[in-house]
Amino acid sequence: MATFSKQLSFRWSDLDPNFHLRHSAYYDFGAQHRVELLEQLGLSLRVMQTEHIGPILFREECVFRREIKLSDIIIMKTKMSKMKADASRWSIIHEFYNNEMLCATITVDGAWMDTKLRKLATPTPQIVIDALSIFPKSDDFVDL
Repeated sequence: MATFSKQLSFRWSDLDPNFHLRHSAYYDFGAQHRVELLEQLGLSLRVMQTEHIGPILFREECVFRREIKLSDIIIMKTKMSKMKADASRWSIIHEFYNNEMLCATITVDGAWMDTKLRKLATPTPQIVIDALSIFPKSDDFVDL
């Protein structure tokens, strides 16, 4: 899988008083996209719940380059930019494009938490490692 992309559909409530996409909507789209991609790779919310593991974020940052308006046709592309070999730590980037023009980039750094112990954990279920190993990688992907 070279990339995971999705055309976004905006709602009136996604806009701010300046009639462009509000800053927090970018983060909402990124979070939804990550969950959809993990689901597609076999790591569903049900699997995470059964295995008592869940993703957590240490950092979430967006760099805004061009405004996005309600009628814009935006494609979001999601890729893994960094990951430890055991899949315990990772970084994901989301890029928002309008006609091949980069409008924004979200970068998230995360890890896994044992939801019973409420502590950071190295994922032991093979499905986590398998899913993240086939997650689309950025051109400048780095092994941590």
